Amino acid sequence: MSKPLAGIRVLDLTNVLAGPFCCHQLAHMGADVIKVETPGSGDLARQLGADPVLNQAHMGVSFLAQNAGKRSISVNLKHPAGKEVFLRLVQGADVLVENFRPGVMKRLGLGFEVLREHRKDLIYCAISGFGQDGPLKDYPAYDQIIQGMSGVMSITGDPETAPYRVGYPIADTIGGMTAAFAVAAALAEKPRSHARFIDVSMLEATMATMGWAVSNYLVAGRVPAPMGNENITASPSGTFRTADGLLNIAANKQEQFEALCRVVGREDLIANPEYAERHARLSNRYALKAELESALAARGAQDWWPVLTRAGVPCGPVYTVEEVLAHPQVSERGMVATFPDVPGVGRDVRVVRTGFKLDGKPPAVDAPPPRLGEHSDELLAQLGYGKEDIRTLKEQGAI
Repeated sequence: MSKPLAGIRVLDLTNVLAGPFCCHQLAHMGADVIKVETPGSGDLARQLGADPVLNQAHMGVSFLAQNAGKRSISVNLKHPAGKEVFLRLVQGADVLVENFRPGVMKRLGLGFEVLREHRKDLIYCAISGFGQDGPLKDYPAYDQIIQGMSGVMSITGDPETAPYRVGYPIADTIGGMTAAFAVAAALAEKPRSHARFIDVSMLEATMATMGWAVSNYLVAGRVPAPMGNENITASPSGTFRTADGLLNIAANKQEQFEALCRVVGREDLIANPEYAERHARLSNRYALKAELESALAARGAQDWWPVLTRAGVPCGPVYTVEEVLAHPQVSERGMVATFPDVPGVGRDVRVVRTGFKLDGKPPAVDAPPPRLGEHSDELLAQLGYGKEDIRTLKEQGAI
């Protein structure tokens, strides 16, 4: 499969999740992603994850999840000779992605203004918690901090339990996805005649995905509130108890509501003035939910799911991660990649790819996540360093 970003070189100076996730997407689209890491420690994610043995080996599960297909070189950006190595890398790069605090690269003498002198059409993408300017630009930010400050936590959970954080690092992931989109857009510019600086704020990127919630306040003056698993725009729409577990039902249209009532044997609800019309159902959502759950208690979620689907009612089970990975809808579409006997790990590594197919095939990378500095000698040789030069760089602590 031809890949849209084949021939594009990306320098990945990022750590943990937002930046690595961005470059993970670019690698799957064919970019040659070179992960520039600190000697001895590398990406902090190398020490994170549920397997302590892998953490000790600097191949933590958190690192494995976002770094397949990349090459790793370890460079000391504080060492003069290390900076020279880095500047040679920049000369051959199309894109640079970093997620340091604003100002760190400039203090290293490697800021955007310097680097664009070495690569006139460089696309420089800086990912940070709050952006490169503003009163909070120097504040540290992790996913949970952004979830809390963006308003995400304020509308997650139900009125008795909120605020709750979303169960995975959604702000980091959104920040990385936003960065990948911005980089891809910049690469598409014709001609690419000058350098571009992309400033990604995780706070703003997360808020951009909250369009409905934010617009309800900006346009309609309605303050978003936590509603648990209920849908703010429709009823009956949310999770419903059945005889053996939860079932998501999204009867958002009038015809879907009526079909639901008929299937569960409660046609009387269709003409009931408390439920007959959309806004009436919103006002009486919890009473309606109790009526429906009483009927749904006759069968289990797996029984109701196909019956309701055939009747035109959108619905589905509530799966665990283990269950959805085992489902043929996921397992048979190539969503999960397997790398056999990965060096530094000592066993097979399975990770998720992207969420789309290109010309009927899932984008994939050929190589597993790299060991720290695994490709240093290879890349240095490509930059013109001889074996003696490389030995000297190592002795100096530059790489």
